[in-house]
Amino acid sequence: MIKPTISDEALRKAEQFDRIGNRGVRKAQEENRRLGIPNVYSINGILYYELPNGELSREDPYSGGADSNGNDT
Repeated sequence: MIKPTISDEALRKAEQFDRIGNRGVRKAQEENRRLGIPNVYSINGILYYELPNGELSREDPYSGGADSNGNDT
């Protein structure tokens, strides 16, 4: 099987897009923290909420007692 190659220019552009995207994500996370809005992460298909105090929780802070899968806690 022949492995396709990527030009140096395409690789540089991909790295640039990756850096820009990562900066945007970090900026949004910091803004959420400043505003007290939980950041939400999916780890192995399970949702985790980073609360304003930095704690990770599987309980959806907006659902009134349901975890990230919709089950009552």
